[in-house]
Amino acid sequence: KALEAEQGERRNSHPSFKAGDTVNVHVKIKEGSKERIQQFQGTVIQRRHPNSAGETFTVRKVSNGIGIERIFPILSPNIEKIDVVRLGKVRRARLYYLKGRQGKAARIKEKL
Repeated sequence: KALEAEQGERRNSHPSFKAGDTVNVHVKIKEGSKERIQQFQGTVIQRRHPNSAGETFTVRKVSNGIGIERIFPILSPNIEKIDVVRLGKVRRARLYYLKGRQGKAARIKEKL
């Protein structure tokens, strides 16, 4: 019961977002004894296993012409916070087609 309450609390601390949205994930990084926060901003490609304890979301960004994807567990204690930068207007739950696109072809319309 206590674990479920804690998970629900952590889940509610994050804003609602879905595939197509651009998010800024603040991740805690441990380097030796020090801890710092690194931001990873990109487009959400998918959310897997929604509302379960093992729910994850994949964020993709292009850095120096190279696509980088990172999978985050939504209940991870290493996620400090998630900011939704912009809401995307897409018609699918999984945006794997973005992997094969570059530049302007990889743009997503913004929900107004």
